Amino acid sequence: MRGEVRLRGRVVRSVRGAHKFGMWGRGASTSPLYPLRASVSFLFIKCRETVESTGTNVRPLNVADSSNVPGAMLRLVTRAAAVLRRQQTFTFTMAAAVSTADAAGGGGCSSELSRVARFIASDDCQNICILSGAGVSVAAGIPDFRSPGGMYDTLKPELITATPRQRSLMATDPTYVVEYDMFMENAFPYLEVRRPFILGTAKQQWKSTISHHFFDLLHEQGKLARLYTQNIDGLDFQTHIPRDKIVPVHGSIGAVACEACNHPMDTGAFCELVQSNIKDIYRKDAEAPSESSPILCEKCGKPTVKPTTVLFGAGLPEVFFDSMVEDLPTCDLLIVAGTSLVVSPANMVAYKVPSTTMRLVANREPVGQELGITYGTEGGRDVFAEGDCDECFAQLAQELGLMGKLMERYDLLPEASQLLLDRLDGNGGGGNEGGVAADVD
Repeated sequence: MRGEVRLRGRVVRSVRGAHKFGMWGRGASTSPLYPLRASVSFLFIKCRETVESTGTNVRPLNVADSSNVPGAMLRLVTRAAAVLRRQQTFTFTMAAAVSTADAAGGGGCSSELSRVARFIASDDCQNICILSGAGVSVAAGIPDFRSPGGMYDTLKPELITATPRQRSLMATDPTYVVEYDMFMENAFPYLEVRRPFILGTAKQQWKSTISHHFFDLLHEQGKLARLYTQNIDGLDFQTHIPRDKIVPVHGSIGAVACEACNHPMDTGAFCELVQSNIKDIYRKDAEAPSESSPILCEKCGKPTVKPTTVLFGAGLPEVFFDSMVEDLPTCDLLIVAGTSLVVSPANMVAYKVPSTTMRLVANREPVGQELGITYGTEGGRDVFAEGDCDECFAQLAQELGLMGKLMERYDLLPEASQLLLDRLDGNGGGGNEGGVAADVD
């Protein structure tokens, strides 16, 4: 396909994919090339963007021979750097609705959020796109897979139904649990490790947060064009946002299909089979079987049924790329929420929008500078709201006069989100039903 790089015969759309196929080698943190990963990620995606726009064919890289890996890396970096040197430097300008008059309101996060709220409430803001990450789900209390003490860190391969070779691979790198080749050989590691997450999601053990419901309120206002979520937790589907407006970039634990033939399976029926067929390696479910047995596809008969989460080494859903082409050229406001913006190609959303698109980044630390996001300029196109996502969007709801509608959803929220609303309400946060709210129906 035009604009793709192939490694060992597989299409690799991301640096993570290149890592899994040997460009950096397993256990990349110990590789001498590891410090280059972040910068090469940016160079890689910028090179891919230019290749796509010019129709240039990229010659496949042969990295099957480990002795050629540094050379292949150097050729990729050199090629991408040459592309960047030829790219034009843009001077970003804001749309007329976000004028220099707005910038006169002073500095600080609060004034900047007020400016974003005024823009959202204006007729000039009709199409809002959102790129969300793990930060929007923090208040839900979902188990973390990657952090110290998370499921990967505490993985015990000896408890998993697998061959000695497969257990050895998982001991070396726990992310083998969610790798495509491993799953197609043996689905049990994925299903056994993810069992409590699959069943807990189906029972709505974790609730959508203030952030999710704020996005829903934007939909109610007729402003939301698309929600691109990198999360697999399925919490976005607990809101009233139509499914066709939600693009799970990395798939979702809340939908089920066969990895081999893509035939869907009813989520409820699948969870019943997970409950009865898949053992509990965490030993918390007394009714779980002592040994795992396959869950077969109703169409092809293969034991490859799973939630539609994207495995390492597999391609992203085509709906992601198709939706970007449809949505981003007319995007007036891009909200980047709770993501590091280091995972490609999802982070393409951040720089594929027009130069007139306002970008609000809600995160605990600034991100995306290597993608062209610029902070520190009052009245500029890029606005940084520092802190937890729930706090940011609760404040934005106040500015928009939507706190009353958010409070109507109080009982649907997790405890952490409820406590935040209690605190804001105690500080008089339920006010501001006037102001820019008059512009938002």
